[in-house]
Amino acid sequence: MATPTKLTTTQFEAATPVLSKPASEALPALRELVAHLREHRTELREEWARRITQTQLLVAMSKEEIFAEATSVYDNYVEALATGTLETLQAYARNLSERIIPRGVETYEVVGIVLLLRDVLARSLFAKYQSDFKVLNHILDAYEPAANRIANTVAVGFVRERERIIREQQEAIRELSTPVLQVRERLLILPIIGVIDPQRAKQLTEQLLRGIRANRAKVVVIDITGVPAMDASVANHLVQTVEASRLLGATVIVTGLSAEIAQTLVNIGVDLGKMNTVGDLQGGIEEAERLLGYKVLLIPDPSNNHA
Repeated sequence: MATPTKLTTTQFEAATPVLSKPASEALPALRELVAHLREHRTELREEWARRITQTQLLVAMSKEEIFAEATSVYDNYVEALATGTLETLQAYARNLSERIIPRGVETYEVVGIVLLLRDVLARSLFAKYQSDFKVLNHILDAYEPAANRIANTVAVGFVRERERIIREQQEAIRELSTPVLQVRERLLILPIIGVIDPQRAKQLTEQLLRGIRANRAKVVVIDITGVPAMDASVANHLVQTVEASRLLGATVIVTGLSAEIAQTLVNIGVDLGKMNTVGDLQGGIEEAERLLGYKVLLIPDPSNNHA
């Protein structure tokens, strides 16, 4: 199988909701083409579905699913040729993409099946008009530009939907990796695990500030025990996060500060004496509770009460 081609949305910027208006002399040929495709709908879509399976495209789908989708794509394809508009086809392409992308269907497979349909239809036209090349040329002249635009439209729809899903997945992963947890009234904990890059640092700050506002937090414990290292730009971002939280009325306690990260903070000019740091998360929570006025009281064991 050929190596999958990576496609980007910018490669298909020419796609628009309307097919290029055919020349007046091409309209009869286009109408004849549409009539031919409708008349031979059954055998053409069956041949197309067979070719899809034969070339091992859409392997994540069953033969029945492939045939059902081939039928829908075929009908939308012919409708686009008949009406000269792509709006319905675009909507279907988006819907199809939403359903098949989570199943692992790749971009090259979608482009491949559209090109296969074009090949199946072209072979059908050659077979019908092989004795009259003048008519064949007229029909191909009308069909080729429309077929190219349709192929672009389907590819654009798939690529854009794939990019949207990837962005949403990345956002969800980032949110899960930096949860802002409320453990007591007015007390938030932000445990950070793993490498922090500038993008994640920015999102971390945004999530924390939203959490402070939403929960009216007065104390925040940021635990960086699980952060192996931190470069100067990210360390500076941490300091800015502490300052931004203070502006919203929340005191920040940083726990789990390693020697390496402490050295990085010193190198960028941070006075650690002005940063509220505690050795571990448990100590940080105890310090936060003290700042909020909580007191730990020992409750006597009734079984030891001999009074």
